[in-house]
Amino acid sequence: MLNNYKQRILTAAILIPLFVALLFVASEHTFYWITGLVTLWGAWEWSGLMAMPSLLHRVAYVVLVCVALFVFYLFPIEPLLYLTALFWSVAAFLVATYQSRSDYWREGLVVRGVMGVFVLVPCWLSINFIRLLPQGHGLLLFLFLLIWAADSAAYFGGKRWGHYKLLKTISPGKTWEGFGCALLTAPVISLIGFCFFKQSLLSLIFLSFMTIMTSVLGDLFESMCKRAAGVKDSGRGLPGHGGILDRIDSLTAAAPLFALGMVIGHWT
Repeated sequence: MLNNYKQRILTAAILIPLFVALLFVASEHTFYWITGLVTLWGAWEWSGLMAMPSLLHRVAYVVLVCVALFVFYLFPIEPLLYLTALFWSVAAFLVATYQSRSDYWREGLVVRGVMGVFVLVPCWLSINFIRLLPQGHGLLLFLFLLIWAADSAAYFGGKRWGHYKLLKTISPGKTWEGFGCALLTAPVISLIGFCFFKQSLLSLIFLSFMTIMTSVLGDLFESMCKRAAGVKDSGRGLPGHGGILDRIDSLTAAAPLFALGMVIGHWT
């Protein structure tokens, strides 16, 4: 049997080329459908975190998210991005106050269901919105490079220098030192982006910092939901990684913020 670390490497080695191929080769509609299916996979796992009382309830929740995808697709994305930014501001407060509100999280089934919609649907809309922008394929790849680099830097930096816990009650493995290492990747990836995009380096660095900080929030928010549900992983579909939510948790928060930055900065 492969150990967990080797499983993680093997799964990533398969998924990353598949994503890059999907990003640059798939048609607009194919990209919509495949990313939509991934979103519904995430909805299935989210229903598990909600401790749904039956299989029928879990299926009904996935159908609800599917309907939400179609409904919100028909509306202008800009107002939704601002609303999503407000949601993640509230999420930051909930993460910071989790220890004193843990009993609430064990009982708030409807609230967690609504939150799941806000976590998943805007992320799907955002990545498809970004892909359709001028240089959208490159911008979306830039977003993923930011998340991948920050996640790797946080992991290895935390292992090497980690001492002070970021939020021990939610995610004991995360440290302030790892968070600092994640932020250090922002100017590095921004320099790469500066070579390809017609934007100022300062604006790229600022957006990169904000995106990375928001990606950490997405990670912590999902960790909070898993802790409230009493599970280690959101699922078992990805060997070495857990479930799909464990892989896209950072993206769920980062993608809408990144897309909002495109709108505010008039990159559209």
